[in-house]
Amino acid sequence: MKYHLVTLGCQMNQSDSERVKRVLDGMGAQWTDNESEANIIGILACSVRQKAIDKVYSKIAHWNKRKASQNLITFISGCILPADKTKFLKLFDIVFAMRELPQLPQMLSQYGIATPAGLERDNLNPKEEINFFWKVKPKYNSAFEAFIPIQNGCDKFCSFCAVPYTRGREVSRPSHEIIDEVKNLVEKGYKSITLLGQNVNSYGLDKKGEEITFAQLLERIGQIGATTNHRFWVYFTSPHPRDMSREVIEVIAKYDCLAKQIHLPIQSGDDKVLIKMNRKHSVKKYRESVDAIRELIPQATLFTDIIVGFSGESEEQFQNTRKALKEFQYNMAYIAMYSKRPGAASYSWPDDVELKIKKERLALLSEDLAEVSGAYNTAMVGQVFPVLVRDTDRKSGYLSGQTEGKITVRFASDNKALIGQIVDVKITSASNFSVEGELVEVAAKVG
Repeated sequence: MKYHLVTLGCQMNQSDSERVKRVLDGMGAQWTDNESEANIIGILACSVRQKAIDKVYSKIAHWNKRKASQNLITFISGCILPADKTKFLKLFDIVFAMRELPQLPQMLSQYGIATPAGLERDNLNPKEEINFFWKVKPKYNSAFEAFIPIQNGCDKFCSFCAVPYTRGREVSRPSHEIIDEVKNLVEKGYKSITLLGQNVNSYGLDKKGEEITFAQLLERIGQIGATTNHRFWVYFTSPHPRDMSREVIEVIAKYDCLAKQIHLPIQSGDDKVLIKMNRKHSVKKYRESVDAIRELIPQATLFTDIIVGFSGESEEQFQNTRKALKEFQYNMAYIAMYSKRPGAASYSWPDDVELKIKKERLALLSEDLAEVSGAYNTAMVGQVFPVLVRDTDRKSGYLSGQTEGKITVRFASDNKALIGQIVDVKITSASNFSVEGELVEVAAKVG
């Protein structure tokens, strides 16, 4: 019995896929890269973007045609809106919420696949189910990079976003489980660890008095790094500007293992648009956080998310976003054109910014970003940076990796044994979104 899994969407879905693989492996199923030879095919979907949902329909249409000549079971999970879930019930054999993953063996057994009966349990409420899900040990996709979910769901209800309707309200994972997973990864030699959640810096707020805060969680992880000679970097995504405290920034500045890279979504640089988005932060509040980052962690890189063409966005409001991008000097911005999502509050609002204008605004912001990012990268030339080597580069004879600040670096080398290691690279040239350098030495003694 072989299985294949297609993962769409964000890093949270990627992390969830590692637990799905562990459950299927535990049933005795065997992974295959070739979906055409799989007996079980699953997909982790993302209702947040229409493009991802369109891909789901394309995949299931193909798989259902195969059923005429092959025994095949299909399932779907991930971030799915209720409206999409209703449609998928008619197309997939099994549709389940990710928190129900431990029940997948029983679901599959209904289709004639024998499975162990060790996962039977009483019906649990959603919060209990997600805690049960977190106890499933992941089958990590990498030997040196790992994702650790620390929280599920969202309480912010941004008017453009469907996540609260796909993953539910915020639930914080027990901190002792997170700390144990970090320790286990460090002991195994992992170099990059990313804490995941829809709003990571509101961690613990749903369990006031029962759980530590996000700053305290980072403090405990920082202490792990301070007591080992193993070199690793801990990232987190995504924080919310409303909950970004100075204490969090102070803790990051304090410990070497806490990566000096912060992804802080702004979404828009105009206060009226932010109010309409229900973002619950102003540009002023955002600026205070960035000022604290620049003061306490001057070497930190800054990433963000921006939406252009949101319902009613005027030219003046868009220009305010351009000003914000230039003011905050982002190293990377993930810029998206606004699109309606069923379930989100703005779904009923007019999508009144023409597609042509959205594309123009996307292009202008991309140009602004290239200018800002390019200037930062040019300043890197001549300096030596530690780089986590991640893979071979598209350029023949080169390897590719990222600095602690997640700046992409390529350098000449045919030594694939360096993949997964932290090496020192002297930067020799720069482009808008990456740099090139030459290998100085392998940091094997600390990594």
